[in-house]
Amino acid sequence: MSTNRFYTTPVGEATWDVPMTGDARFTWEYDENREKLLALYQKGKDKQWDSVKRIDWDIEVDPYDALGMPDQSLAIYGTRHWEKMDERERKRVRHHAAAWQFSQFLHGEQGAMITGARIVETVPDLDAKLYSATQTMDEARHVEIFSRFLHEKLGLVYPINGKLQDLLGETLGDSRWDMPYLGMQVLIEGLALAAFGVIRDASTKPLPKQILAYVMQDEARHVAFGRLALRDYYAQLSAAELREREDFVIEGCYLMRDRLRGVEIWENFGIPRAEAQEMLRDSPYIRMFQSLLFSRIVPCVKDIGLWSERIRQAYDDMGVLEMSKGDLDALMRQDEEIAERIEVERFAAEEAARRREVDEVIAEASIS
Repeated sequence: MSTNRFYTTPVGEATWDVPMTGDARFTWEYDENREKLLALYQKGKDKQWDSVKRIDWDIEVDPYDALGMPDQSLAIYGTRHWEKMDERERKRVRHHAAAWQFSQFLHGEQGAMITGARIVETVPDLDAKLYSATQTMDEARHVEIFSRFLHEKLGLVYPINGKLQDLLGETLGDSRWDMPYLGMQVLIEGLALAAFGVIRDASTKPLPKQILAYVMQDEARHVAFGRLALRDYYAQLSAAELREREDFVIEGCYLMRDRLRGVEIWENFGIPRAEAQEMLRDSPYIRMFQSLLFSRIVPCVKDIGLWSERIRQAYDDMGVLEMSKGDLDALMRQDEEIAERIEVERFAAEEAARRREVDEVIAEASIS
């Protein structure tokens, strides 16, 4: 089934071609011994899973209330546009908002899959190549999952947000081997983890909760990988080289804060772009959500050694400097625990359902 029939705006059949830059690097040193990276590689192998079997795709989803999020999470809530809508139109808004959010997750995961393969190709160290290979498989699974949710449960897909596409292009188009790490593992994955977490914790619907919890279990390892690899490398760079990386981080963070807001949704409801941007800017929920998006990025940037006065000032201007005190390791442990708890609860519910079926069969047999 072609995805084109589900897109809100036609995207055409052409691929998006990003020119290849930089070198493909082979190494003849096969005895790499960075224990933490190799431990992550082992964990990456141990934690592989099959989305067809682990996720309960039989759960029914109401496309007009797919996430079970409060209406206050919609930028349009409380505006004159919302007040004029009847319930049928409000259902359409909920449908489009969920589709836009999960569409950007889908496109971002394809970018992560391609970036993982790019890191395998360009990174000079074998242990990093080994781990990136497991990440590439993880990201392929995530593409599969978000694609299936959009096709089978929502029946609606949004094109990639232009600014997300710009950031992916810059991440993949840089010839320096560490830039895909910085753009993907720190910025895009850090942003995605935070967004996943907000929706995972607020959603009242079991299927998106499952999906996001299991995906986050993988993504936490990916961010840890970026931290380990970049922390070692950035400790060796000159002040001028570090400044170039800081420029990339600052520009990328402003771009994500100011542009990844979903203006496209509201244009589909006839709201002019300028008014939609103002509506998004004034929404208390959107402001809170965008602030939380940096809860994973800011402490990670600090951890890898990009923590100059310029970086701190930029984060202070954005109002997110306090997030540098966040404990990334604690957040990752929490992501693991939540996924494991959902897994236990799911299997307990399935076991209880099987017991009820057996009891019913026994009861019917005794009556007959």
